[in-house]
Amino acid sequence: MMDLDVLVAPIIIFMAVVAPLWLILHYRSKKQVSQGLSEHEHRQLIELANKAEKMAERVETLEALLDQEAPQWRRKYE
Repeated sequence: MMDLDVLVAPIIIFMAVVAPLWLILHYRSKKQVSQGLSEHEHRQLIELANKAEKMAERVETLEALLDQEAPQWRRKYE
């Protein structure tokens, strides 16, 4: 019976303090995720997409230049 008495206080503290805080923080984070992107995050996403498109164009240009200058380069790196 003594072993059970030792566990009662930590369980009560956990259920009264930790569990409610844990649930509140958990559902708050779920709510933020479900709301989608903020305006700032949306702008950043658009900027990154534009940069990715520019980078893809640059890669295509570099590949075209390499095809002209060193036609065997693709075999070397495949």
